[in-house]
Amino acid sequence: MADSLTLDRATGRRIVTFIVGAGMAAAAFLTVQHFFAANFPESIYKGSFCDINAFFNCNGSAYSAIAHFHGVPMGYWGLVLGLLVCLEALFPSRSFEKTIKGLIFLNALGVLALLGYSLFVLKSLCLLCSGYYLFSFIAVFLYWKFGIPGFPFPSLKQLAVIGPLALAGAYGFHLFYVAKQDAQVGGVSARAVKEYYSLEKSPNPSFISPFMVVQSTERFEDAPIRVIEYADFLCPDCLFMYEQLNRLKAEFAGKINIAFQFFPLEAKCNTIVEKDRHPGACDLSYIAAKDPANFAAIYNEIFSHFEEAKDPKWRADLARKYGVESALTDPAVKDLVGRIIATGAEFEKTSSQYAHGIRSTPTLIVNNRMIIGTLPYAQLRAIFESLLAESNKTGDKRFLENWVEFQPKKKK
Repeated sequence: MADSLTLDRATGRRIVTFIVGAGMAAAAFLTVQHFFAANFPESIYKGSFCDINAFFNCNGSAYSAIAHFHGVPMGYWGLVLGLLVCLEALFPSRSFEKTIKGLIFLNALGVLALLGYSLFVLKSLCLLCSGYYLFSFIAVFLYWKFGIPGFPFPSLKQLAVIGPLALAGAYGFHLFYVAKQDAQVGGVSARAVKEYYSLEKSPNPSFISPFMVVQSTERFEDAPIRVIEYADFLCPDCLFMYEQLNRLKAEFAGKINIAFQFFPLEAKCNTIVEKDRHPGACDLSYIAAKDPANFAAIYNEIFSHFEEAKDPKWRADLARKYGVESALTDPAVKDLVGRIIATGAEFEKTSSQYAHGIRSTPTLIVNNRMIIGTLPYAQLRAIFESLLAESNKTGDKRFLENWVEFQPKKKK
């Protein structure tokens, strides 16, 4: 039959259509998988960290405001459409092709909107999402070029079947999301605490940054909870960590010290970094380090305007606002930031690609144990509570027992 993508006698177009649909489904599935892995890591060893590129970074999408709607990841709808394209290639009919063509064109509008949001709002691009975008555009071309001509009026009967099934699947994802949230304050947090105490002890860097995010005691070592945060102002995962620590520093007020250890992933000031992953991160470090009295305010302002901070003009305005324009050329400031950065090389291997040293951000040293990458609020809170209980001599064992999942004894 002529003028049809999947009803043509030649099977070549159907095979190509199936491959494109499978590509859409596979890319969408990977985005869904990454969304849950980034937001709900099952282990302290699987925290997400910024180790690729500031622009090509999937974590920015996973943590964004539109990553999900009531727990249903955006990628779920792409997964459904990809499977429908595959189904239409396997069981073609004229009405089914019209329905899928209509959904494909509607999906293209959504893809363009998401692409624009990524480029102009997040200023980053998820490689997994890009795979879905690519297959979606190929699908548009196939259905436009070879599909049934004319405006695609979907079959109401088919939509009446597809719609409820898709919504049922979405509700399932909502329940799964809720279960994941609940698990963070139960068994998963218990595991995080156990894994934290199983980590080998790490020494503090030879030089602890004098730039404190929060300072509860005069001496850094005197606080029950001590965090040394190796971070980059332009790292999306550091933004996520900033938000977690912001909540925790208020909750553990008077009991926590957080030292910000500058570690911009930019070769301009960090010789450990091979490429300029975050251009402008060095300048932000210099601006924040110029005047210790203004550090906390500048630190908060940078992370509160994360996207704007990537703009050189915004950085110049920030320096003028706090009267630190000379920071970018001040040798003393550059030497101080360089001294802090250099401490990253003092540690053992923290990346499979390199022999030794801190290589990614964020990396936390919490009471002499190193955590690489991000962790959700509930897991960090559980670790902080255990440290506080330990310092109060109330017995960390009793605390840990409260988090251990109960397993009834087997009957003899």
